[in-house]
Parts: sequence; C-alpha cells; structure tokens
Amino acid sequence: MASAFMPPALGQSISETIIPDVKTTLNLFGMHLRKVSGAWNYPIHAHPQYEFNYVLEGEQRMIVNNRSYTQRAGDLVLLRPGDSHSSQSGNGQPFTYFCIHFDIDDKLLISLLSRLNHMLFTAESPIAHKLTPPLSKLVDISTTIHGDITMSQRMMLQSAVFDLFGQLWEAFSIEANLHASATYEKVELAHQIRSRLQGLVYQQFKHDIQEDRTLGVDDIAAELGISSSHCYRVFRQVFGLSPREFLSQQMLHEAKILLDDLRLPVSHISALLGYRDIAHFSRQFKRWQGQSPREYRESGPLHN
Repeated sequence: MASAFMPPALGQSISETIIPDVKTTLNLFGMHLRKVSGAWNYPIHAHPQYEFNYVLEGEQRMIVNNRSYTQRAGDLVLLRPGDSHSSQSGNGQPFTYFCIHFDIDDKLLISLLSRLNHMLFTAESPIAHKLTPPLSKLVDISTTIHGDITMSQRMMLQSAVFDLFGQLWEAFSIEANLHASATYEKVELAHQIRSRLQGLVYQQFKHDIQEDRTLGVDDIAAELGISSSHCYRVFRQVFGLSPREFLSQQMLHEAKILLDDLRLPVSHISALLGYRDIAHFSRQFKRWQGQSPREYRESGPLHN
C-alpha cells in the first residue's frame, strides 16, 4: 500500500524543497481528426465539456450562440460547456480540423478559461502561436491510431494534452491579464495561498498541532503581504472552501494513506502527523471521518 511522505529526522536534511501535491483529473472525449467536403454541415448542438476546435487546412464557419466565426488554417476556437454551436465549410471547399472535448477538475484553470472574453484565437494571436506545437503533436499522434488505441498511444496522448494545458496556462494568463487583470490576480493569489497551505501539511509532520492555532494561515497572509481576512476571503471565492477546511481535507488524506499501511501503529501515525498524543489524533480523525482510526482500519479496503 502507498505510504505518505515521511521526512527525515530533524537535523539530517541539509536542504529541502517541498513540491505541492498534484491531484488533477483530466477526461478526454470525442477527440478526432477529420477532413470534410465542402458540403459539410454539422447541426446545432451543445455538450457538457469544453471543446477546442483547431483548423489545419481550409476554412470553417462556426456559429456559436448565434454568432458567426470564420476559422482559417491555424485558428483555434474555444467552446465552453453548454455553448450552442454548428459547423460548415466557410467557402464551399473541403477543410481539415482537429477537435478535442475535455473536462478537468483544476479549479484554477477552469476559472481562468471561464473569464476569457474571446472564443476565436487567430493563427497570429499569442495564444494560438503558443498552442501550435502541442496541438501539432496531438495531431501527429492521432494519425498513428487505427482501430483500438494502444497503451503507448494513450500515454503519449495524455502527455501531449498535459503539455497543451501547460502552454494554455501560460498563454491564457497573458490574455487574462490583458482583459481582467484584477480577477486574474485574485485567482493567482489563491493559487499561491493553496501552494503554501500544501507545504504546511508537510510541516505538520515536524511540529505539534494545537487545535486553537490558525495552522499557519496568518503566517501565509503576512508572507504574501495581505491581511488574514483577505487571505480567507480570496481563497474561499476561488476554491469554495476556507483555508482551514482545505488543510483539514489534506490532513485527512495523509492520515488515511498512513492508516492504510497496516505496518504502522496508530501511535506512530499520530506522531508523524504532529499530534501531541494518540487521543488528540483520534478525536480529530473522528471529527473529520465519522470513525475512529481503529474503526477506519477495521472497515477494510473498501472504505475509500
């Protein structure tokens, strides 16, 4: 079974860089590369995922929410969930396009996507220019798939898609700063707070937790040059929960991973997580989970 991160004993580590946890779920739907005739006409429809539609050759006319957009080679259209759209040739000639539908649980990225003012990004735009290499890679991989997808192809697709999202973040950050700098700054600040909160989780392995402490949130606010109230408010607006609630979720996650390793006594887990005694840890775990650590273990491998 997996074990949570256990830092070396105090005094053994000369230097240390803690990388915040990466917990992102990405789902891809209906990815396809298609060349169509000049008579192509796809009816009005909508779907619950985001969509990127990228024209490689020719010209496409896309009608989104009753507004017409003309895509030429290298142009990219971003469709949001629920957008009504249809497609046809823009000049009566064949054209080739690549399409990918996706949803992702990264609230920062979704928040940024939802605030963009544009739907069409022309080939000359900074965003389309930034995204061309990963999109081209996805197209190249797609041309190798015939019938069932192999494990190698699936992993290469996922790798290319995450590369695409990395470029998206950088490119869209620039766009968001141009059109909604105040809003983007708030999202970026929430991201900084979240990263520091994840670092605090690991610090709990080294320091005693007191129930009446702020668990370092005040220190994070001071480090970022903001008030504690502003820190709480911005974090809740972006992530939908308070910094303290986020910390509790993270600590519960780490506690569960440690408890899943039956080789570790509960007393040892309690010490690893920074609690002053096993009774304190048991009370806190039951408050979070509705079960004591012992009851959680006895409930077996299906408790998650």
